Amino acid sequence: MRILTVVGARPQFIKAAPVSRVLRARHHEVLVHTGQHHDEDMSEVFFRELGLPAPDHHLGIAGGSHAGMLARMLSALEPVMQRAAPDAVLLYGDTNSTLAGALSAASVGLPIVHVEAGLRSGDLRMPEERNRILTDRLSALLLCPSEVAVAHLAREGITRGVAIVGDVMRDALFDAVRAADRHSTILDRLALAPQQFVLATIHRAENTDDHARLAGIVEGLGAIDGPVVLPVHPRTRAAMDRAGLSWPANVRVQPPLAHHDLTRLLGAARALLTDSGGLQKEAYWLAVPCVTVRDSTEWIETVEAGWNRLAPPTRDGLVEALRAAQRPSAHPALYGAPGSVAERIVRAVEELASPLHAPRSQAGVSPHPQAPPLFPS
Repeated sequence: MRILTVVGARPQFIKAAPVSRVLRARHHEVLVHTGQHHDEDMSEVFFRELGLPAPDHHLGIAGGSHAGMLARMLSALEPVMQRAAPDAVLLYGDTNSTLAGALSAASVGLPIVHVEAGLRSGDLRMPEERNRILTDRLSALLLCPSEVAVAHLAREGITRGVAIVGDVMRDALFDAVRAADRHSTILDRLALAPQQFVLATIHRAENTDDHARLAGIVEGLGAIDGPVVLPVHPRTRAAMDRAGLSWPANVRVQPPLAHHDLTRLLGAARALLTDSGGLQKEAYWLAVPCVTVRDSTEWIETVEAGWNRLAPPTRDGLVEALRAAQRPSAHPALYGAPGSVAERIVRAVEELASPLHAPRSQAGVSPHPQAPPLFPS
């Protein structure tokens, strides 16, 4: 089996690493890096730390508007897919690289596998929401992290090719925790004590590109009691410069951190304040209370479990949400068991890419109960 995988941003590198290991043990993978995250701190360091193979194709496409980046990716991806002639195209998440991979594969006539299918925040203003909806519409195999994601697809009329596999980021996270325990010295380097600081990340366009929202977040961070460690995203740094804002004294700004260092900080923080999708889940798995600076979240289960709170981008909103963020006594198992998701994904892809296979139930792959056979003949 020959699978072409498209990645482009930090969350995709993390998700692809455990799947790539399983995939390459049995099949041939062609790895394409669009270049969406391109500098050392946002790209190469993750390939090294995660053991992700060097990309077979690096397209070097970064920067510019959403539409401009998408157009350049489409132009570059289509000929790569035509030459590689894979059995399927494997995509992760909801970035511009994800949508570009889906549109290119559809144009070439290749089956699409979408990992993290069915997520919905309900906010079409977010480019990520539009990207994931369009990718799901084009996909032949929709691999969901939860029953909630399957229900979202069913409400949209998508039931064929839907399977629950759990969340592959959990596999990656606990690999990273073990590595961070061995190798990361970030707490010593920053002279931080566990449970005595808040970890913060802000990078989404809805927060960085709106002056009022960004100013409210900065004011809120400054009102937090104690140190706030903030690895600053390039987009956020540029937005701060444009707005003429400066970070409060208690905010300890860091460059983008290596994966193991960020994992170590998250596990030791008393709380996380973020607008990241992936970090919301990682905080949940590590039992770290989370405040999400967004109007909605695609990971609604973490909110319902009491471990995640949505907060408005204002001083009082952030302070009150952080004050209320506690560790509930219950911590339900969400998004699958560790150590098994990558294998489930590869088994599902194998079935999709094997036209002689009769439909059958795969171990660990649960088709939606109302759907037709997962892969009809």
